[in-house]
Amino acid sequence: MKRRQFVFGMFGAAAVGLCGYRYATGPQAPNLAHLVKVSKTGQALGTTVTITAYHADRKVARDALTEAFEAIERVEQTMSLYRPDSQLSKLNRDGFLANPQASLVQVLETALHLSVQSNGAFDVSIQPLWAAYEAASQQERLPTPTEIKDAKNLVNWQNIELSEEQISLSNKGMALTLNGIAQGYAADVAACALKAHGIEHALIDSGEISTVGVPAHKDNWTIGIKHPREEDAFLGVASFKGRCLATSGDYESHFTDDYEQHHLLDPRSGRSPQELSSVTVAAPTAMEADALSTAVFLMGLEKGKELIERLPNVDALFVDKANHTSHTTNFPIA
Repeated sequence: MKRRQFVFGMFGAAAVGLCGYRYATGPQAPNLAHLVKVSKTGQALGTTVTITAYHADRKVARDALTEAFEAIERVEQTMSLYRPDSQLSKLNRDGFLANPQASLVQVLETALHLSVQSNGAFDVSIQPLWAAYEAASQQERLPTPTEIKDAKNLVNWQNIELSEEQISLSNKGMALTLNGIAQGYAADVAACALKAHGIEHALIDSGEISTVGVPAHKDNWTIGIKHPREEDAFLGVASFKGRCLATSGDYESHFTDDYEQHHLLDPRSGRSPQELSSVTVAAPTAMEADALSTAVFLMGLEKGKELIERLPNVDALFVDKANHTSHTTNFPIA
């Protein structure tokens, strides 16, 4: 497999789920009321993860939650920027990685395909640029034009060589971050682990939302979509089943108090785009929703909407800097 030759279709295994089957999308079974609700919360990939599962046997549910968190832990062991022994850290340190985990190859294949689809707006090699902003913020300033230019010279997804046997970074000083896709992937593998234990109804919140089946007593999952400017307020409630949700917003981690410069950096300009304040995507998998919400935010409303509308069973909600909202036809907002 050579650069820009990908085994996936539009977004990897999005059509059937990462574990080889479709997430449950049928109508609510009439006997869900007897199921026990079990929840577990932990820390992973720099965020709080909460998983809620429904099953007739409490022990089965607890065992399934344990395995789901172990699956997420394996993702972190492979893809964390902050664990020096992770495969991603080794790749960034050495510029080369032999015998990569299949999961890392899978996520990078999806990321590189989205780089093509977004004309380079989504780029996992953005890490040097983000690091320049982070270093400058420690001095309570923004990076200088020279610092931005130097960092941008290290950012180019086309310089990632990927195969099942090895990954290499063509330019010295390049570094990757999977912060725009790994949380979604982790939510999906957690869903796979739950299904493998017989869980047919569950919600995984890793910052991105992955679902299995439907909640007890309801026909759909309902998730509040955060308002990008009003604390503890919602833009609305998404009511859905058979899809996953992810939001990218300028409020999540910002370098200026006016939200003009934040963690969502355009690799082409070296700065944060100024049109949107948040994008929420509904998609067949959490990995797809996670990556697309970032890509579309960077692409802007017009081009981002064009991309979303080309993809099957994918919709988006957009909020601009003036708090005006718009969404594609089938975005599930109530």
